[in-house]
Amino acid sequence: MSTRRLRIATSGMIAVAAIGATTIDAIAPIQLLNLSLQPNSAFAQDIDEQTNIRVYQRASQAVVSINAGDGTGSGSIISSDGLVLTNAHVVQGSQTVEVVLADGRKFQADVVGFGENGLDLAVVKIQGQTNLPAISFAQSPVQVGQRAFAIGNPFGQFQGTFTTGIVSRIDNERGLIQTDAAINPGNSGGPLLNRQGELIGVNTAIFSGPRGGNIGIGFAIAIDKVQPFLTAVREGRASRTAQRLGPVPGDTPPKPLVLNGSAVTGRLGRGSSVLPVDNSFFDLYAFEGKAGQRVQIDMTSREIDSYLILLDPNGDEVTQDDDGGGGPNSRIIATLPADGTYLLMANSYEAGQAGAYSLKAEATSARAGNVVNQGGFILRQEGILGSDAAVLPSDGSLYQEYDFQGRAGQAVTIELASPDFDTYIALLDANGQLIGENDDASENDPNSTLTVTLPRNGVYRVIVNAYDKRGRGRYLLTIRE
Repeated sequence: MSTRRLRIATSGMIAVAAIGATTIDAIAPIQLLNLSLQPNSAFAQDIDEQTNIRVYQRASQAVVSINAGDGTGSGSIISSDGLVLTNAHVVQGSQTVEVVLADGRKFQADVVGFGENGLDLAVVKIQGQTNLPAISFAQSPVQVGQRAFAIGNPFGQFQGTFTTGIVSRIDNERGLIQTDAAINPGNSGGPLLNRQGELIGVNTAIFSGPRGGNIGIGFAIAIDKVQPFLTAVREGRASRTAQRLGPVPGDTPPKPLVLNGSAVTGRLGRGSSVLPVDNSFFDLYAFEGKAGQRVQIDMTSREIDSYLILLDPNGDEVTQDDDGGGGPNSRIIATLPADGTYLLMANSYEAGQAGAYSLKAEATSARAGNVVNQGGFILRQEGILGSDAAVLPSDGSLYQEYDFQGRAGQAVTIELASPDFDTYIALLDANGQLIGENDDASENDPNSTLTVTLPRNGVYRVIVNAYDKRGRGRYLLTIRE
């Protein structure tokens, strides 16, 4: 019998009994008196603060501000001898730039390489330095739902600014990571980090809303694209000139698109926005949608291989399509998950591909049951609780955390299994309120399982925890509907 669950839960004894495998009647009064009860908000705050502080302490000293001509950007020191990774659009047109370290020291740096085929990356070299702090590169793959952190110099005035969010979407074909961590002009070239303070991407662009401003849709170039570029720089093969073909996302506000209105025509080419990874052109459109609307959007062209990406009001991907309309044409058919402004990227599949296109969007009225059940696993993650895990202050136990997007009324089952330690799981909502927790799936099973109905739409956090401070080793976390 375990009483440890009550250390986290502090209100609603009946709710605690319903969540776990044991009942409140089975716990002796003396045990309750000896428990160190901790409010739900304090529990979540412990985890958030530890993670945020750890990431900032590990990475911030290696993040710099870059002054190039009339513009400013950010960058990451990637070697102790002064190599700094940033965006091509931050330093293009300059042979030397000023690099300002986190401690305020200023150095001149030479621009030594740009990404090929429009890849929005560049490296500058600080001369005469041998002992600079350097950022670490992530070895583990990036996953949708994991926490993401950005450090940079927004608007060229607030060096060292730290923001948090999640990985909202991964475009593996183009090597882009989408995040809702706040990124603004001046953050370009700065690092996107994981919870260990390791580089997972280089912040490169944001999308603006219909009336301008950051709407929580930012993009970073994934580490898989960064590594080959750095190899080319070190081998002296990198281009010495920037190769951008047009503005990056965020420079041009979206065009209006009316559901059930007339078809619109456009032309991709010079003057269109450019995806920073593959140099493909795109136009951005915005339309108002309602939860439950069934939409069909067609992009047709005789000149380009069309590609469509639909993002919801929170910046999360609804769906995307390449050839669903037959041949090189694209077609999206989707049920909208919420009321609000949707963004549609009318894109060419290949770098530099230009030509005319037609866009048509149709919708039916809203109806009940608006969220499509995709079935299967929401998340399936293997991991290890070890030296890189965070520590819970209340008992010294190790933990990791994972995020996923949930919806009101969705029933999810969370299972945590380990051959090496006694597992413990907790589920928190976006506000840090405890939704459920479990120690043992049954009297004879030290693995954990939790089935809950989610109370609202939003991001939920799963805490993968060992029952006590001795617990460490392998685990498998699964979240399924």
